[in-house]
Amino acid sequence: MANKQQSPQQRQKQQQQSDSGNMKGSDKFSGEAIPAVVEDIVGRTGFRGEITQVRCKLLTGREKGKVMRRNVKGPIKPGEILMLREYEIEARKIRSKVSKGAYS
Repeated sequence: MANKQQSPQQRQKQQQQSDSGNMKGSDKFSGEAIPAVVEDIVGRTGFRGEITQVRCKLLTGREKGKVMRRNVKGPIKPGEILMLREYEIEARKIRSKVSKGAYS
């Protein structure tokens, strides 16, 4: 009942405060994308091989020059630019040498 007596501005402010407190890893997301260039294709992963794991180098930001592993869905080749919304978490290494999704 208290929400109905509040003005729309007060409700919006309260909603923003509750959303920011519940966001997991909110300090790692700056709100803008960081460009990274694809250096190498590591392999394919996913149940059907639909995900490509790549090594990319950050071009700007706090950790400029850091090389990290990322999973990418869709066509990708070395030299292309990825726009990363989050750059703190790195993808896990592919464990098996078998290329998933390849029927040979």
